[in-house]
Amino acid sequence: MSGPGEAFENGSSDSHLTEIQLDSTEVLKGSFLHAFRDTVRLPDGSQTTREYVIHPGAVMVVAQLADGRLVMERQYRYPLKAVMIEFPAGKLDPGEASLACAQRELLEETGYAARQWARAGVLHPVISYSTEFIDIWFARDLIAGERKLDAGEFLDLFSATPDELLAWCCDGQITDAKTLTGVLWLQNVLSQKWTLDWQSSAA
Repeated sequence: MSGPGEAFENGSSDSHLTEIQLDSTEVLKGSFLHAFRDTVRLPDGSQTTREYVIHPGAVMVVAQLADGRLVMERQYRYPLKAVMIEFPAGKLDPGEASLACAQRELLEETGYAARQWARAGVLHPVISYSTEFIDIWFARDLIAGERKLDAGEFLDLFSATPDELLAWCCDGQITDAKTLTGVLWLQNVLSQKWTLDWQSSAA
């Protein structure tokens, strides 16, 4: 059975899947989100609308303590009216590099700086209605410091073992998409099925 990328690798076109933008209307421009409603032409020639949100992008940090435990957060997420278990994360500031954002967010939310960093990959958590991407960073050789939470930001900090995280993913205590993806990466890195390219950074 061929893989999903084989047609692309063989030079085949995706034109039979592509939707063409015909018109675009701004629906909302808030302090964070920017929403649009576009009219598009479908591959069969018919037209429909697509509503989506422009997002500046974000980072998530899988930060490993010396004993192998991971730095985690519990944070209330208003749209779900629930406290969620998550890896540290945050959105990119305008013009900010991904690594710089990861370093800033880890320090602000947890108080930790890291001497070594590795970019694992990228995830697109809500491909049906947002341009959001999240760069996945691993951090190790941590140095504890003081948190610098943003005004109006409230979260609990704790640590957990990889086995605890896997169990919480299995039983539904962790449902946050980025954290689930982070645990997938962590599991495969620890088993040495996936590798990371570590780089030193002044902490």
